[in-house]
Parts: sequence; structure tokens; C-alpha cells
Amino acid sequence: MRIYKYLMLFALVGGLFTSCSKDDDVVSTDDTPTEQKQIEGNLELEIKDFIWKGLNYWYLYKGEVPELADNAFSTESEYIEFLEGYSTPESFFNEGLLYEEDRFSWIVDDYEELENTFAGVRTTTGINYGLAYIDSDSNDLVGIIRYIVEGSPADMEGLQRGMLFTEIDGQQLTLENYRTLLGSETLTFGFAEFTENGIEANGMETTLTKVQLNENPILVAKTLDVDGIKVGYLMYNSFVHDYDDELNDVFAQFKNDGVTELVLDLRYNGGGRVSTAVDLASMITGQFKDKIIIRTKYNANIDAQLSEASKVTRFDDMIFDGNESDHPDHTPMPINSLNLDKVYVLATGSSASASELIINGLAPYINVVHVGKKTVGKVQASITLYDANVPYYEKVGLNPDHKYAMQPLISTSTNADGEAYPGGLIPDIEVSEKWDNFGTLGDPNEPLLAAALNDITSNRSFLRAIDEGKFIPNVVGESFEEEDAYRNMYIDVPAGEEFKKMKVTDFKD
Repeated sequence: MRIYKYLMLFALVGGLFTSCSKDDDVVSTDDTPTEQKQIEGNLELEIKDFIWKGLNYWYLYKGEVPELADNAFSTESEYIEFLEGYSTPESFFNEGLLYEEDRFSWIVDDYEELENTFAGVRTTTGINYGLAYIDSDSNDLVGIIRYIVEGSPADMEGLQRGMLFTEIDGQQLTLENYRTLLGSETLTFGFAEFTENGIEANGMETTLTKVQLNENPILVAKTLDVDGIKVGYLMYNSFVHDYDDELNDVFAQFKNDGVTELVLDLRYNGGGRVSTAVDLASMITGQFKDKIIIRTKYNANIDAQLSEASKVTRFDDMIFDGNESDHPDHTPMPINSLNLDKVYVLATGSSASASELIINGLAPYINVVHVGKKTVGKVQASITLYDANVPYYEKVGLNPDHKYAMQPLISTSTNADGEAYPGGLIPDIEVSEKWDNFGTLGDPNEPLLAAALNDITSNRSFLRAIDEGKFIPNVVGESFEEEDAYRNMYIDVPAGEEFKKMKVTDFKD
């Protein structure tokens, strides 16, 4: 029965809901409050009740939202009236409870779709694109293909990185219509090219229908021999836990190849799972096991209950180590580490969250050379909360009547030295992608990679590749921005076993 879950709310608000108000003329055959029955008999109220309880328990900005205070409501009826004051669960979440400065929390009505996104499964043509103004005099946009997902419809049609498009279904892309046009299930791309007069349509068209794909975030992994130096190059596009084994295999190959320098390409990587980022940092290094990579802070109620040890995340030497050993379908695997004391990271305005964690988390320990542009600046992490038994992140006792889930921010972090990057990380070597000199990913003459190789080797021949090209775009949109998980950094089980031992009553005022 769901009575248990509602009773947990009573404890959360300091015993407020332990009895009916004297003003309520209630005749009942049991001890269940009338308002509780109202919630259990109304699916929309059940969902809103879950939203309030989950945010009251976990939300990083609980202290900034008066409606989430444990003593926010003086009577049960007042609480019910508050739930009923919003027309939908979405409006209740976004307008009633979300902190005004929070840009990254969201709610979904189908947690299975959300879980697929985190696993790298999405419905797509296979084109990862960026969008920019054609010129400064209009809102007309041009898109460029940044990369193609292997095995996708776009791959089957032979589309390639660097191809430009200006039209979808015969309509010019503009700032006002691009989300609608690119959101269609079937799209006809109208291609364009650079000419002496600027960007012009070339008459080529391709029609693609979106399909569900599993995108491997490891797009390119290769060892380059540059002036006798073995340089590992890894283009990694999302921190997806399902591909950790393959990521570890890449580093095994780098070790076998004798790699002594590494260029990690995160230029389009918007983030993902924190534990994968920690494992990747441990693959790059290896000599810092058990050293702190990030320090984490939660809301005041949760933070006060945790030991200092549980509020830090450390370098490790095993995939699925620690808390992750709870996954019975996986076997712990030793991490293949390069033991580097320097790494080059290609990062841009599309790099966020876990990508930034890599740069900032490694900085106290090794020389991290950031090549590219300033990053997004996202230091908070979120967690998936289900309408389930407390503490809500475990799918135990799920409400079978709906699939709503929340992804609220629950923590913020710094590196071991207490440094964060809310304004974005500034590059050490600033290089812009020029769309008329886009290059091939993994090719030593691709401008961002060439900038890193020039610094590694001091080979001035790379400067020509860096300097060519004139079209530096003002990017206004890109792939996946329509997804709720866009630029997200998330965790599964926060603070390990300590949270499993905690009860809701621990958070009473």
C-alpha cells in the first residue's frame, strides 16, 4: 500500500500531518487522515506529492525555496490546496518549486526514455550538428555536421563531417524555426557550401528518418606517431557508464602502443555520469589512487548528516569499485592507467559538466593544458528520483500508475583545492573551430588537435593548419539541446552506504 509513503511525509514536516485539524469535521472508520485518502485517490495529486517530498528531501536549493521548508504548511488542508494550485505536475515542478536560478533540473513523464538517454540510446538521424548565423544581418542559420554516428541513417547516406545545410524540408533555417524543423521525425536536408560570395545552397538534398540508436561515445581512438612521440588521441562524446569497459580497452591499447602524451577531445561532450569521469581521470593518471578528485556539498539537512569522508570522491583503480559493486551484472575490472603527469584536453563552449570535472579535478595533480574555448561552467550534479520508497533513487516500491521521474540538482562540487568554475574554464591555448577549415577528427592537421600537437612537439608546421580559415561561427544551437539531459552531470547512489542507512526522520528540523 502507498500509505507508508504518505506517512513518511508526516515525519518530513516535523509531525505536522500526524492528525487531522480540529476544524475538519471528519468521520472515519480508520486512522487514515482524510487528506491522505484524497491524495491516494487522485493520481495527479500523488505525482505532485512525490515531487514535493522528493525535492524536500534532496533538492540542493531547498533552503532557497520557502515552499520546500519542512514547516511550510500549517495544516494538511493547506498542503493539499498548494498541490491543487498548479494544473500539471510539470507546472508544479517548474513554477511552484524550482529555484529561479536553477537552469539544469527537470521532470519527465517517462523515466524509461530518460534512462535510455543516459545509456546513449536516442532517436536520431545520426547527425551531430552545430548551428550558427549565416551573417550578422539576419536570423538565418547554417548548420554544420560535426560528426556522424556509425551505422546511422546519415552514415548509410554517406554524409560527412564538415557538410553544411541551410534548409530543412525546403525551409530556410532561422533562429525562430530551427527547433521545430529539426524536431521532425523525417527531415530533408538542403545542403550548402562556402563560395566567394559566402554560404550558398548547392542544390543537394538528402532525406533521413530518425531511428533509435545506441551511440558509442568513443568516436575516434588512435595512436599518432608525431616526430617520434607516441600521442594517444581520444574523441569522447559523452560519459556513458555502459561503455566504460570499452573506454578501459582504449587505454589498454594506448599502454601497449607506448603512448607518452594524450590528447583527450571533449569539444562536443556535454557531460554524463560522474563515476565514469572519475574512472577516466584514473585511466589518464593511476598514481593518485585514493586521492580526492572532487569535494561535494548537498543541501543543509543532508550535508549535516554525512561524514566528511562521504562528501569526497577519490581516484580509483577499479571500474565498478566501491558503491558500484552493488551491480551484480558486472564484474570489477582493473583500470588501465597511463600514469601521465600531463594531458591535453580539447574543450569548447559545448563542453560541460563531467567534461569540466575532468579538467578541474585533474588540475591539482597534473598539468592540464586546455586547448579550445571557454567551457559552459556547470558545477552541479543531479540524480534520478522515482515515485518509489524513500530515498526515491532506488526503483523499489514504484507507483505503478505513472512513469514520472525528476532529475533535480542535489549537489555542487569543487576540486581537491576547493576550486570551481561557475563561469566556465578558460583555455590555456585559445583556438576556435573555423567552419571553412573544419578538418577531420583525429587528423594531425585538424586545427584543435594541431594546436595541441604543436605544443607537444614545437613543430611549427602545425601552425599553418591552425591559422587557415575565416568563418568563425557565432554558435546558437547544437544537437541534443532539446533533450532534458542536455549538459547534465548525474550520479546514481550519492555518498555510498551512508545514504542507505539514513531515514527520512533524520532530516527533521
